[in-house]
Amino acid sequence: MADEKAFHMTPDEFRKHGHAVVDWIADYTARIESYPVLSRAEPGQVRASLPANPPARGESFDAILGDVEKLIVPGITHWQSPNFFAFFPANASGPAILGDLLSSGLGVQGMLWATSPACTELETHVLDWLVGMLELPPKFLSGSSGGGVIQDTASSASLCALLAARERATNFASNKRGCDGKLVAYTSSQAHSSIEKDVQIAGLGLNNLRLIDVDENFAMRPDVLARQIKSDRDAGLLPCFVCATIGTTSSNAIDPLPEIGRICRENNLWFHVDAAMSGTAALCPEFRHTHRGVELADSYTFNPHKWMFTNFDCNCFYVADRKALIKTLSILPEYLRNKATESGAVFDYRDWQIPLGRRFRALKLWFVIRHYGIEGLQYHVRRHVELAQKFAGWVRNDSRFEIAAPAPLNLVCFRHKGGDEINQKLMDRLNRSGDLYLTHTRLNDRFTLRFCVGQTNTMERHVERAWSRIQQEAM
Repeated sequence: MADEKAFHMTPDEFRKHGHAVVDWIADYTARIESYPVLSRAEPGQVRASLPANPPARGESFDAILGDVEKLIVPGITHWQSPNFFAFFPANASGPAILGDLLSSGLGVQGMLWATSPACTELETHVLDWLVGMLELPPKFLSGSSGGGVIQDTASSASLCALLAARERATNFASNKRGCDGKLVAYTSSQAHSSIEKDVQIAGLGLNNLRLIDVDENFAMRPDVLARQIKSDRDAGLLPCFVCATIGTTSSNAIDPLPEIGRICRENNLWFHVDAAMSGTAALCPEFRHTHRGVELADSYTFNPHKWMFTNFDCNCFYVADRKALIKTLSILPEYLRNKATESGAVFDYRDWQIPLGRRFRALKLWFVIRHYGIEGLQYHVRRHVELAQKFAGWVRNDSRFEIAAPAPLNLVCFRHKGGDEINQKLMDRLNRSGDLYLTHTRLNDRFTLRFCVGQTNTMERHVERAWSRIQQEAM
């Protein structure tokens, strides 16, 4: 009988083409500064360059990789460029990419401990490492009542926290009967938009999300929060959840966690801390003041995929009481039953998240921590903060510009004193130039430029050049 025909890539072919891909990524990293940071593609341009129909017969890998260069790269905004100062860091690194490659090669589906013990246990162990590295409360360790899990994003982590808060407040009745319109959640008016989406998904409804006013530093006002909780209770509503932020996306504002946490304790509300933007800073002891009050939190989340050289997606989510989270999210059909689960001796991380399936994301985080070590991670975080502070100093010394918000870490919010239109045109000219990429926000209803330092290979010369270009375009 003749050998059965196979269309698969053989191990030798994979080795050959794999080397080509790694070489391409290495070359891309080396030449990334030659590209305009913001893609110049027009809407529909990439699709128009692609064939209308899929190929009937397989094509050569060389042709596929060639089309990446020809068709895909022109449609890429280069997030890994050292001249990317927009939004927030989303920095990749060599060890993270290789860890992700290994994860893809293993193809693990880690929904249960039993489906790959190493996937679960490495994740548990690495997240315990991070508790010590960030000096988080011991209650977030897996050996306590809590523990950590890797989520895709902080949006999902905050949703899980909100769901657990909802169920705790209703004695786990909401999962059965649905929401009754009385549950209320609270966050800052400067908090991430994901909280608004989360309250919709969780069934609380946008009308039951209270956006609390902020102070002159754009941080949540505890006195307003306390009054709003009392007002809602007096109206017969059921407050259940408060989200505070360490490093808001707009301005890097840091909410006063100790005061907010005490209010939550007094009112028996779930206290969630979103440190997605700036949690990584706590790797450095001198920045841990930003986390003062985290010991009062019921849950905490931060993004290694933002500022810890671990490519997207990788969010770390911690809870102080894992039983509440698991009881909220666990459903056990017959086909998932197994002896390890029934023993109660293992974590099944499917019960700690929204989806059933999960990838082996802990590998890339493990690679990053082991490659850089705590010392290396601290060095680069400190360097980014130092460069941002230098930039802030240059802004202050230029009479045409002003600082628009405190700059405690690696984000500088600033604007030209000429008004909104001038700032909009300034940003547009800079972004069209391809030399750098900035984004904006509105603070006190004024158009404000954001300059975020945090990409893997950003050095002083890139920040100096960015400031020089800003000055040139502002003339």
